[in-house]
Amino acid sequence: MKEKISITLSKKTIAAADSIIDRLYIRNRSQAIESLIEKAFGENKIAVILAGGDGKKLRISNTEYRPTAKIRNISVIELAIRKLRENKFKQIYIVARQLVLKEIFEILGNGSKYRIKIEYIEEQNAKGTADSLRLLRGKIKSSFLVMWSDLIIEKMNLNNLWESHLKRNALATLAVTADKSILEKAGVIKIQGEKIIEYKEKPKRAESSIFFAGVFIAEPEIFEYPGKSLEKEVFPALVKKDLVFGYMDGAPYLHFHTKKEILRIKSQVQSLI
Repeated sequence: MKEKISITLSKKTIAAADSIIDRLYIRNRSQAIESLIEKAFGENKIAVILAGGDGKKLRISNTEYRPTAKIRNISVIELAIRKLRENKFKQIYIVARQLVLKEIFEILGNGSKYRIKIEYIEEQNAKGTADSLRLLRGKIKSSFLVMWSDLIIEKMNLNNLWESHLKRNALATLAVTADKSILEKAGVIKIQGEKIIEYKEKPKRAESSIFFAGVFIAEPEIFEYPGKSLEKEVFPALVKKDLVFGYMDGAPYLHFHTKKEILRIKSQVQSLI
């Protein structure tokens, strides 16, 4: 959320800020200065990958969890890390239970081979996604991205999602999709312009053809909202306060829960690997 402050700048800096005012996205000097600061911070962005919950539910075979499953010769978690690194996310937090973290660490290590820093956060008693995310309270103090660990995001435009969030006075900006194949897997959204006016997690009957795509940008204030689940409690609460916006992404929504589903996805992502 935004806060009004008073600062003193050199004439040269003010002139540089004025030069990027386009009256469309950047309408005034305050927005121009904010844009320049965000661009500087944007070279070292933060992302969180949620892989929490009972490890047994994350297993898709005797040797694979969802994030460690392979698409051809690369694991799902490596695909995510590669995509995040390409979009200048250099600080990555991975939240999961001990056995899952161990398997992921064996693949990724500390992140140095990807030229990023990975910090592993062990989840023990979390009852939902909001509980898992809240383990990062105090560690993250700026805008950050959150994604689920069983997604293939190779075709998503993360930079556009990030910039879309920064242009609004939003606490969260959700990537949304009109891919009806995910009807039973995702939250259903009603959107007015760019503002989300309703969020329902996997309702029996969908009253909208727009769905949550499993990736969002948030502000640290989200840690303060109560509830065990982001989807069932936190998002609906933020929507009621007009604090959530949507970014429509035309990328295919590739989300899997089973070995059968990942085998199907393999045929869809041949061009990605």
